[in-house]
Amino acid sequence: MTLSQPTKPAISPLKVNAHPGYMVTALVTCDALCLSLAGIASVYIRLWFNGQYAPSLYWELWPLLGLFLLGYGLAGLYPGHGIGPVEELRRIALTSTLLYLTLGSAIFLFRDLQLYSRGAFLMAWGLSIILVLLGRYALRALVAKRSWWGYPVLVLGAGETGALVIRTLHRQPSLGLKPVAVLDDDVKKHGSLEGVPVIGNLAQAPVLANRDQIPYAIVAMPGVHRDRLLYVAQRYGRAFPHLLIIPDLFGMASLWVAARDLGGVLGLESRQQLLLPGPKLAKSLLDQCLTMVVGLVCLPLIALIALAIRLDSSGPIFYAQFRNGRRGRPFKAWKLRTMVPNAAKVHKDYLNNQPELRSRWDQDRKLKYDPRITRIGRWLRRTSLDELPQLWNVLRGEMSLVGPRPIVHDEVHRYADKFELYTQVLPGLTGLWQVSGRNNITYDERVNLDAYYVRNWSVWLDLYILIRTIWVVLMGDGAY
Repeated sequence: MTLSQPTKPAISPLKVNAHPGYMVTALVTCDALCLSLAGIASVYIRLWFNGQYAPSLYWELWPLLGLFLLGYGLAGLYPGHGIGPVEELRRIALTSTLLYLTLGSAIFLFRDLQLYSRGAFLMAWGLSIILVLLGRYALRALVAKRSWWGYPVLVLGAGETGALVIRTLHRQPSLGLKPVAVLDDDVKKHGSLEGVPVIGNLAQAPVLANRDQIPYAIVAMPGVHRDRLLYVAQRYGRAFPHLLIIPDLFGMASLWVAARDLGGVLGLESRQQLLLPGPKLAKSLLDQCLTMVVGLVCLPLIALIALAIRLDSSGPIFYAQFRNGRRGRPFKAWKLRTMVPNAAKVHKDYLNNQPELRSRWDQDRKLKYDPRITRIGRWLRRTSLDELPQLWNVLRGEMSLVGPRPIVHDEVHRYADKFELYTQVLPGLTGLWQVSGRNNITYDERVNLDAYYVRNWSVWLDLYILIRTIWVVLMGDGAY
């Protein structure tokens, strides 16, 4: 890409319909309603369980709602554009917890603690985090594609990286960043890129920023020489209040990366969560505690499913298959049986009679209409209940609640150079692959999602995946 200083031909005003003020107002209103609902629900639920207090005491605390909204604002949640769901979960959880701890301390110091219910207080804390997250998710699902949602973005660079940025922002409108135009000095690239007009050269950037009030620019030219990239950022990017530069670091972790000033030298710190004892201990405790609770609750359900399997078809109730675990060690992964007893023969005969499906099987290792699956098995797979016995694998330390998809030995070659990443963590009962389309995504996409998970692993990412899994299982997204 050449970075000359061409003339600045006139460009028609861009169609910028975004109204960031509406976005902030919608989020503040949503959070206020969710926090209020959390407080009211906790007070009356505790009162229903033989609580001994006057609800009017809590209504005196309503001005504290403004304190919570201020805290969210200081945490960068308004407008929160460009913040991914995992980071949003972390900020909401930490900010809410800090505010409730502050509120509890203030009541202890200045009010009679006996007047208030500790149960209602703890319930309000938990409900606030859950309802605010659900409220924001519902709000974005309803309005993220509206013209007034988000901020207009100018993309500098019409190459492959620019196309990737645009596709990502189009696929995730909830981020609140909307590409409205692309600039590139290569006239051969002028026209359109992923549905966004490529309208001129880089020198037009300051003009468009000032005339059309575009606050965001993304420099998507990772292959450009360092001196030229600095020239673009300093000469054309200074007109934008927010300038994002896509570095030439593809394959590196993208979550939990922080900028560091090393005596005037820019450094990027990527925390290796897999090597930190604190996060590893937190993940282990999360696995063991949740597994014990979920396992005890699900025991009656497993017994009923076992009876249904026995009545539906002959054969064993449970099915075990060797899978690759951490450090490549094989282990037996347990499932509730969902296939007929002679599944291997049925599968072979089916592919011989349907040769056009063999390529699909070889590519994705999945068939949308698999003749091996029993009647009860289809329901179990759609709801993912066939994987409940893997809670035993979690208790044994062979799997985690969240992790890469457990694979068989024949699939190792599909991971190629990413298999080393795969073996660094325990495979999971659920994972990014399950909350990102499940069987509707290609095998290569599954591999990339597993690699992304390992590179960006944290307890917050695990919590986000667990929350998303509940929704995906209830909706049956991508399951067959």
